[in-house]
Amino acid sequence: MSDAIDHQHPFLIGGGTTGAEIRAFDWPSSQLGPIDSWPEALKVALATMLASPQPMFMAWGPELIVFFNDSYRPILGQKLAGAVGLPFAQLWADVWEEIEPIVQRALAGEGSSFKNMPLTMRRNGYPEQTWWSFTYMPLRDGSGTIQGMLCTTNETTAEVQAAAALRQSEQRQRDLLQQMPGFIGVTTGPDHVYEYVNDAFVAISGPRQFIGRSMRDVFPELERQGYFELIDHVYATGEPYAARNIPFRLAGEVRDRFTDLTYQPIRNDAGAITGIFVGGYEVTEQNRASQALRDLNADLERKVIERALARGRTWQVSPDLLVVINHQGTFEVFNPAWTATLGWSEQELTGLAFADLVHPDDQAATQAVWLDAVERGLPALRFENRYRHKDGSYRWLSWVGVPDDGKVYCSARDITAERQQAAELRLHRDIVQSDTSPILAFDHDCRVLAFNRAHDEDFQRVMGRRQAIGDVLPELFPAEQATALKGLMDRALAGERFVIIGDFGDPGRVMPSWEITYTPLYDADGQVIGAFHHARDISERKLAEANLASTEDALRQSQKMEAVGQLTGGVAHDFNNLLTVIKSSTDLLKRPNLAEERRTRYIAAISDTVDRAAKLTGQLLAFARRQALKPEVFAAGTSVRNLADMMRTLTGSRVQITTELPDVPCYVNADGSQFDTALVNLAVNARDAMNGEGKITITVSAVDAVPATRAHPTVPGAYVAVSLSDTGTGISAEMIERIFEPFFTTKGIGKGTGLGLSQVFGFAKQSGGDITVASTLGEGTTFTIYLPRVAAPRQAKAVEELEALADGQGTCVLVVEDNIDVGTFAVQTLNDLGYSTILAADGTAALAELAKNADLFDVVFSDVMMPGMSGIELGEEVRRLYPDLPVVLTSGYSHILAQNGTHGFELLHKPYSVEQLSQVLRKAAAGQRRKRPLSK
Repeated sequence: MSDAIDHQHPFLIGGGTTGAEIRAFDWPSSQLGPIDSWPEALKVALATMLASPQPMFMAWGPELIVFFNDSYRPILGQKLAGAVGLPFAQLWADVWEEIEPIVQRALAGEGSSFKNMPLTMRRNGYPEQTWWSFTYMPLRDGSGTIQGMLCTTNETTAEVQAAAALRQSEQRQRDLLQQMPGFIGVTTGPDHVYEYVNDAFVAISGPRQFIGRSMRDVFPELERQGYFELIDHVYATGEPYAARNIPFRLAGEVRDRFTDLTYQPIRNDAGAITGIFVGGYEVTEQNRASQALRDLNADLERKVIERALARGRTWQVSPDLLVVINHQGTFEVFNPAWTATLGWSEQELTGLAFADLVHPDDQAATQAVWLDAVERGLPALRFENRYRHKDGSYRWLSWVGVPDDGKVYCSARDITAERQQAAELRLHRDIVQSDTSPILAFDHDCRVLAFNRAHDEDFQRVMGRRQAIGDVLPELFPAEQATALKGLMDRALAGERFVIIGDFGDPGRVMPSWEITYTPLYDADGQVIGAFHHARDISERKLAEANLASTEDALRQSQKMEAVGQLTGGVAHDFNNLLTVIKSSTDLLKRPNLAEERRTRYIAAISDTVDRAAKLTGQLLAFARRQALKPEVFAAGTSVRNLADMMRTLTGSRVQITTELPDVPCYVNADGSQFDTALVNLAVNARDAMNGEGKITITVSAVDAVPATRAHPTVPGAYVAVSLSDTGTGISAEMIERIFEPFFTTKGIGKGTGLGLSQVFGFAKQSGGDITVASTLGEGTTFTIYLPRVAAPRQAKAVEELEALADGQGTCVLVVEDNIDVGTFAVQTLNDLGYSTILAADGTAALAELAKNADLFDVVFSDVMMPGMSGIELGEEVRRLYPDLPVVLTSGYSHILAQNGTHGFELLHKPYSVEQLSQVLRKAAAGQRRKRPLSK
């Protein structure tokens, strides 16, 4: 490919061999078309895949055309030729039936992950059994539509086969230990507690309880026979012990028996001795046989070796190391297996002393066996030592040596691998035993197969008894716990791996809380042969969590009480100021001979103070999210544009205000007045944060989610984001946690009520949205209000305006008010305006008046918050009984209105003016469908 093409398609640069093949492919004649026409999403995904060192492929389009990177090429084998551009189903036709459901899940938008999935595939001319770990992920285009899928894969065939081989090897080792003719036992600790014995051990000693008991407890009759002293010495010094023809006598026996015995110390990874390997053979019959029998054995062994020498072919091909050692201890004759096993040539071995190759630690034991053979004529049977390989390493050999005529005829077998496997088994056992958490394995009958020391100790602590191999575990627990435990074990035996938290134990002793992990056990063929659980006592952790939760609850309660104190103190302070103005004005109005100009000024002061009190109440209700909002659909950008000039007046000439508004209007359904108040509060705060000089930027935009904030997760949906940013001093992280608290303010005394941000917060929350804040000290702060985005409003009909203050013309109003002072004032006001009125103290009284003569009334005017029946409930009952009778509600506070709206009734907010009262009643009465004249 030319540099020009590389420059034309930069996303293919660096794609290696596969990238070059993609560039060379005839795409115009394919389903995907020319490369220039490919969607950007395909190019980005392709560039990412080609640059990855991980084997990956992707499929795109209706035919799922295949792309892959250089790391994936070896996986294709013979399929590599012509693989670029093929449909996925055609490229992997041999496994398509198994893979297709996973592909369909990815194309449906669901990612999948698999570990060690078996697949039989043909990639090198013949079927192969393979295993794979891979992940399928859907690929989307710029519009979010799924167009294909991406796969990250690794072939795990070698690992799966190795694991199976290891399990098979470990099982062979366990079978070997059990089937060996020699007796084998393993003890742990300085008390030599039996951990394992094979059948041969039991056969020699007779049936006894071994596991979990010390050697002294199992064999008290050996107390004065020297065995205990020997094993204590091996454990204390770490020096192994091996001897032959050691006499012993068991309880009830009258004659000595003899054994070839080995005590071998077992060490952990740190080199500390943790136990003793006890092994050997009973040689009573051999010992009791005469020297003639040993001579016969020696003669037989010599004849075997002589026959092997005579049969040169057998000598040459035997895998065992065959050798004749003369009385001087040098190699005289040896077979080729020596070179194959240890690497030494025939020239290097000829005349070499056998001791020159023996490991230094094995020299003493080897010399002792050699002297027994050459000086006392005793054959060496299954003696083990280490011989040096030519590369410097050592191999373990198991020897049989028969002396004859001053020479020793020997055969040796390489047992290095066997010893390594045995060491691995011991290591696995030591790891499990060293785990301080309880571990127990069980079979399909829920019978105990094995457990570690921690499980044994915890079971005894919790249940007051010991468990044993073969016990049915659920039967050891109380009935209710047994049922639950059996269900958990069955899940694990069905192949499920899971974690649970539960309480298990003897209710009369202790019932800890456990975190238990259940895991199936598999054989070499992948079949579940049992399961095990791994438990942790989390009682202390749960107690600590409970204590922490209690402390946090107490802290939250304390914080609530502090907030209530701030709220009540601030409200009292501000209302006392307002009441002071009202009280002073009313006192001055009582003075005789008061000039008209002063009287007008004092009345205006009272009216202005009432407006300020109403504004303060509105801020409190907004903070509490209890105000009855008047939602309307309007364009947020238009409202911001209209507010900008007024904000410039508030902030002053040294503050620059700029707006960034969308070309397409963003509509919200919210209370327009509260929206404007929220922005004004934010602008005033920004001005103060900049000390009256700086820049404020107001941005309106459409977004698809409210970001995570204050421990709340991201909320997806259509929203309008209105942001106000300043270049002020910023807010510290500690302050940000408190800025929305009521009456919290960083301003000086008398410069702020601390309700501004509370009003903004309450307005946003009550409108179905939220507010976020981002700030950097010394750089500035951005507040963003999120409100639900709605469709554009339909054209509103023009509403005829009523005159500001009109005569009631005898309109009859049923006034429903439980507060006698307010009710009396409303009646007097309406009477002064030419209305006729009847006052009812509550909803029940109002319904009684209507029952007398509903036609008497033109409109019902009711408070919302009343004892018993609320104004809304009364209105709904009036609507049901008298559909043509209009209802007007009034309220200064109602959580019912805040939560559910006005239910379609006209609402007059307290405090209201005489003009507002007159207008709303005239409007309601004029709209009624009854055609009765308004005047009496």
